[in-house]
Amino acid sequence: MQIHKTEVEVVRGSVTDQEVDAIVNAANTSMQGGGGIDGRIHRAAGPALMEELRRVAPHGAKTGVVVVTGAHKLPQKYIFHTAGPVWNGGKSGESEKLTSSYRGCLEAADKLGLSSIAYCSISTGVYRYPLDLAAQVCISTIQEYLLSHPETRLRRIVLAMFGPAEFDVFAQALARPLQES
Repeated sequence: MQIHKTEVEVVRGSVTDQEVDAIVNAANTSMQGGGGIDGRIHRAAGPALMEELRRVAPHGAKTGVVVVTGAHKLPQKYIFHTAGPVWNGGKSGESEKLTSSYRGCLEAADKLGLSSIAYCSISTGVYRYPLDLAAQVCISTIQEYLLSHPETRLRRIVLAMFGPAEFDVFAQALARPLQES
């Protein structure tokens, strides 16, 4: 899908393998590493990533906030760490918090003047956010942002989905007609 001059695509694979300026890490609020993609990113980036996180986010970060670090041993320039919400049935502001995570990464990319970013699926692993609902939040947030920011320098947004279920659900969500604001 293309919105203005920005191509949005779903690919099968890890964010760590994408040729982009920044990747998104589905972190936890401690910002001290963890399992899943968070652990993979920390292992690939090396110990200097943890040292930087201890400096820039010594007390962690609230859900929905983005912490920017260098990518260290990874080929990208930056890592955007964001803790998405834990799913509690959808009545605890989960959608707004997940929107904040996705939108905050787009804002950080624009602030840095980046042309490309790759997301993983935020909050859908151990945080149990339903995959179909998370995909809807992701796609609608990206669409809204791009439509309201035609001056963005972002030219490519990759949704890198590691598992087949993630890939299928996000690809289906992206294929739906563009939502009018």
